[in-house]
Amino acid sequence: MKQKITPNNREVKLADDEFIVSKTDIKGRITYCNRVFMKIAGYSEKELLNTQHNVVRHPDMPRSVFRFLWQTLEQGQEFFGFVKNMTSDGSYYWVFANVTPDYDRNGDLKGYFSVRRKPKQAAIDALTPVYQEMLAIEQRVGPREGDG
Repeated sequence: MKQKITPNNREVKLADDEFIVSKTDIKGRITYCNRVFMKIAGYSEKELLNTQHNVVRHPDMPRSVFRFLWQTLEQGQEFFGFVKNMTSDGSYYWVFANVTPDYDRNGDLKGYFSVRRKPKQAAIDALTPVYQEMLAIEQRVGPREGDG
């Protein structure tokens, strides 16, 4: 079960040359995480492995962004997008994420591979009010309607 973390206003930033890498199974449970992921998110490998990737989901992220991500992946396409994540202590970090379906040798889906990097600040500045408006709409109409 995901522990309750209270978000705070402290930002953690990736270095320009750092990449967060993770793999998940088809249900979104983490099967691999690199050291940068552990360092930035503030979790140990043991805490992350076999845990739902949404352990780092920040409440400022609109649900519809993740719905679009999953729809894109279910179509066998890769997803690119900006994501605000939350660390184990409630801090936040922004990433530009690339999530790709991962297939075995027989062509069967076995999970997802994700590489995240530091986004340009101008992109975050432009996107933040858009995400805030999306979140406000979702809160107004409720979770079911807000995902559409």
